[in-house]
Amino acid sequence: MNTLNTLLQKINNAKPLDFGDIINNSIDLFKKVWLKGFLIILFVIIAAMILNLIFGLIGLATNPFDINKGFDLESISDFYSQNVIYSIPQTILVSTLTLAFVAAFYRICKQIVSGETSNDDYFYFFKREYFTKVFMLGIIYTLIATVAQLLLFIPYLYVFVPLSYFAIIFAFNPELSEKEIVKASFALGNKKWLITFGAILVTGIIAMLGILGCVVGLLFTMSIIYLPVFLIYKEVIGFKADSEIDQIGIRDDLDY
Repeated sequence: MNTLNTLLQKINNAKPLDFGDIINNSIDLFKKVWLKGFLIILFVIIAAMILNLIFGLIGLATNPFDINKGFDLESISDFYSQNVIYSIPQTILVSTLTLAFVAAFYRICKQIVSGETSNDDYFYFFKREYFTKVFMLGIIYTLIATVAQLLLFIPYLYVFVPLSYFAIIFAFNPELSEKEIVKASFALGNKKWLITFGAILVTGIIAMLGILGCVVGLLFTMSIIYLPVFLIYKEVIGFKADSEIDQIGIRDDLDY
């Protein structure tokens, strides 16, 4: 079982990583998990669309521009700040569901990389023993992102990288508290900020090639942007021989 001190020690002692290796390995891994990644992206989009529809029906969806005010810089700024705040409830739910799905995707990737029997449980972290923590992380994720967005581009650009580690720190260390997961995510994000940002940017450009498939192709390529984070975590922290999440699953089975 990893403790916060163990994670922080591994992060502080992390060796330099090769950017080219991260990109090449992301592409190689994507070739093995693209279909599973497609399903994750599909689940996230469907969930977001359903939530947007529900919030629209109850009158809590974000508002469009007020064309009577024109499209000057002030009106755009007002629209941006108002809608960032106005959409917080919906963003919390979308963030929660996305974290749960992406954490499950990382668990599947770990099984494939480790040569384990693949158990494609895309709803693994929707179980009651995990979902409360995922929901709290969704709230924290949204609050941090919202404050950063209100401070405009540069702060959000900075927190984007640590926030990207929420799902994977949680996926392989579910025994940690929400506060500890956030602390470990920011520690790893800060330690490997530049290589993480660069790798996500490059894989994002690669993912955009899906547009060549009549836009729908993006659904098949977009999951590659999650893989640099997975590989960086693998190199810096590594995977426990007997993951805590698997042990919890075994205990649950025995309870039944």
